[in-house]
Amino acid sequence: MTESPDGGAQVPGRNRKRFPGISSRSYEHPADRSALVALRKLSGFDTVFKTLSGLLPERSLRLLFLSDSVRVSDQQFAHLHAMLRDACYILDLEKVPPMYVNQDPQPNAMCIGLDEPIIVVTTGLIELLDEEEMRAVIGHEVGHALSGHAVYRTILLFLTNLATKVAWIPLGNVAVMAIVTALREWFRKSELSADRAGLLVGQDLQASMRGLMKLAGGNHLHEMNVDAFLKQAEEYESGGDLRDSVLKILNVLPRSHPFTTVRAAELKKWAESRDYQRIMDGHYPRREEDKDASVSDSFRDSAAHYAESVRTSKDPLMGLVRDIAGGAGDLGGKLRDTVFGSRANGAGGSDGANGSDGSGSAGK
Repeated sequence: MTESPDGGAQVPGRNRKRFPGISSRSYEHPADRSALVALRKLSGFDTVFKTLSGLLPERSLRLLFLSDSVRVSDQQFAHLHAMLRDACYILDLEKVPPMYVNQDPQPNAMCIGLDEPIIVVTTGLIELLDEEEMRAVIGHEVGHALSGHAVYRTILLFLTNLATKVAWIPLGNVAVMAIVTALREWFRKSELSADRAGLLVGQDLQASMRGLMKLAGGNHLHEMNVDAFLKQAEEYESGGDLRDSVLKILNVLPRSHPFTTVRAAELKKWAESRDYQRIMDGHYPRREEDKDASVSDSFRDSAAHYAESVRTSKDPLMGLVRDIAGGAGDLGGKLRDTVFGSRANGAGGSDGANGSDGSGSAGK
């Protein structure tokens, strides 16, 4: 048992490692980290967003949750309050953000706000998850707060709402939606960062996996299997042909979160990495060093990550990109294989039922 960061009652007693002074850079996805490091380096960045806060409905949101939701405290949802303090203690977040429970059967949680982040969880989520799964979710939201994601999420919500209001203006909606699409791509990566923060708080990979499975399939754990769930992610990535690759892109564009199977696979991969082990051993960037973080180094890390993703991806489109980059000799044949899943042999023949040298994955 240890004292909480806000000097209140003691936090839950299961022995978890704490990370004093940890920088959010230690767990951020490379694409997320490069954007955040660049934004933090911008002169006057904080001033601009404080000015923007007058245009955004942040005060309205705070009053809405205060008046029509339940604020978590020692008197209300005390077990959630203990988890929140515990998460802030582990990630060394000095100021515990206010958290509200909102009546909504849809399982959801979010961290929003420009001046100060607030965390909101729905009753649907509380009813769906057990204690350790919920601990990972609260750690996920505290990770958003530590990274400063709440600022950008609030702006994304505002711009998404704005896009509907300016749809009648010629090209107005196109311009706003271009910004929204870019923000969504960044935000999907920020969700992977926050999943990692949730694992650092809960320090229970199976609980994190269970929580993601429940978000996908509901409270039916006896009917689900983690290994089978992760295999879905592999099948999703490698299955189909070029047409499926395009459909994957179109399916994910309007989403603020990656698909749950993809999140589970990404989190498991990170949990097995040297980066995660180094953090658990106490070797991680400190917050006091953030001001010295190199923008160019962060962008190089991001570029290297994307290059590695293309190199190792089983997606047909990424395979075609590799072939083009490598100067594939029979580019026309490669393209035909990728689009249609098999190469024509001679006059209308095919490779037959034994499969092709392309990307077909009917057996996966």
